[in-house]
Amino acid sequence: MGFKLGYSTLRWQTPDLEPLLLELKEAGWDGWEMRQSFDWVGTPKRVRQICDNVGMPVVVVTARGLPIDKDWEQMEMNKRRMDFAAEVGADCFMFMGAGKPQDRPVNDDDIAALADVSEEWAEYAGQYDLEVCYHIHTNTTIDSIEDWAKYMSLLRKCKLCIDVSHSALWGYDPVESIKRYKDQLIYVHLQDYASFSGGDGESYDVNWVDVGSGTVMDFPKIMTTLEEIGYDRWVTACPGQIEDRSDRERMDVNRNYLQELGY
Repeated sequence: MGFKLGYSTLRWQTPDLEPLLLELKEAGWDGWEMRQSFDWVGTPKRVRQICDNVGMPVVVVTARGLPIDKDWEQMEMNKRRMDFAAEVGADCFMFMGAGKPQDRPVNDDDIAALADVSEEWAEYAGQYDLEVCYHIHTNTTIDSIEDWAKYMSLLRKCKLCIDVSHSALWGYDPVESIKRYKDQLIYVHLQDYASFSGGDGESYDVNWVDVGSGTVMDFPKIMTTLEEIGYDRWVTACPGQIEDRSDRERMDVNRNYLQELGY
C-alpha cells in the first residue's frame, strides 16, 4: 500500500485539538484534514507544535468557500489559508465549487469562471510547491458527470480530489472515475451514504453514514483500484452524521472498517 490514511475533521467545530489528535493517533490514523477557522486553531507554529507533540501531521488544509466572481476579500482569505497550509507542511490545499445560481441552470461561463479561479489558486500556491485540488461535490457549480468533464478539460495546474460518494451520487462508478482522472488525482475522500433524494436538477439530500455502513459503495474495489493505478498520496475518510456517537467512536468505527479490508 503506497498511500496513507487520513481522517476528516469536518465534524470538529471547536475542538480541544491536542487530546483529539492523540485519540486519532491511538485509533490508528496517519494524519488529519484541517477545516477549522484560524480564529480557533491559532498560528501555524501552534498547530505544528501540537502535531509534533502527538505525531499526527496535517494532511490537507481546506478552503473557506470559493468566489466565482473573484470577490477580493474571499480570495485573500483563502490565500491566507494556502499560506497556512504551506507553513504546516500540508500535502495539498483542497476546495469545493461555489453555490449554484439561484435563478438559472449552471452554464459554460460558470464552469469557465470556476476553472479560472482554480488555476489562479494553483498559481498562487505554486510559490510554495503546494498543490491545489478541486473536491467534487454535489449541489455546487459542478453537479453532473458532463460538467465535471468540461471543468477538468479547462485545468492545467489545478489537480483533483475525488470523493467517491459524490461520484456515485452522479451515477458515475467511482472505480471508473478514478481510472479516468488518475493523472490529475492527488487526493481521495472515502465517504458513504445510506440513502438520498434529489438529483436530476434537484438538490441532493443525503443520509451520510460512516465508511462501510452504506449499501452502495464498493470500497474493497475502490481501494484495490487505487493500488492498481499506483496512487501514493493520501486517502481520507469522512465520518457519518450519527449524532449520538462520540468523536472517538467515529474515529474507531471508520478505522476498524478499513482495517477489516486490510488497510
